[in-house]
Amino acid sequence: MAVALKGKIREGRGKGANRKLRATGMLPAVVYGGKTNVSLSVNPKELKKLIEKEGINSLIELAIEGDSESKRVVVVKEHQQHPIRPGWEHADFLEVDMKQEIKVDVPVILVGDSPGEKLGGMVEQNLHTVEVKCLPGDIPESFKVDMTKVELDQVVHISDLEVPENIEILDHLSEAVVSVHEVKVKAETTTEVVEGEEEGAEEATDAKAEDKSEPAEAEKK
Repeated sequence: MAVALKGKIREGRGKGANRKLRATGMLPAVVYGGKTNVSLSVNPKELKKLIEKEGINSLIELAIEGDSESKRVVVVKEHQQHPIRPGWEHADFLEVDMKQEIKVDVPVILVGDSPGEKLGGMVEQNLHTVEVKCLPGDIPESFKVDMTKVELDQVVHISDLEVPENIEILDHLSEAVVSVHEVKVKAETTTEVVEGEEEGAEEATDAKAEDKSEPAEAEKK
């Protein structure tokens, strides 16, 4: 079921116009994928609230003031993050046909703690999203990994995820999603040995230099 969001046709174009729009507390956006592309603005606070409640891939029933269409069903396809401050600079909405499949990135969520962590293991999440293809109404909110079942030195691959039959995974099934591995300190030990060897080499070099200097001093006398 789609959730409602309001927007307004955006007249201005370019960085200057978008900067002024953001100064008023609105977010520049565009809708594409349908018969026509639409430049609009939305309230970023309302969009953020919607995403936090329904998920990044939730279907949105977008009502744009001044639009030729009364409503458009869209999903958030891409967004531009501000380089310094938290928040978005721009959002791209993809208009969808409920009868046609689309490609989206589904978030991967780790749930619980791995027993391997209690043994000193480190959790390394290799993938934060998995690309899928499905009908808009079938987009999963997320793929959850039960970390309480992931032991030390175990790797969870995409093929291990619970995926509904109507969802097609586009990434390689052999890709690692998350792993729990032992923290190795061998590199630090090796560094200490190397440093010790370097110090010894420096001392030997200094000793040789002193030996060479003695005959020269004797000759002067």
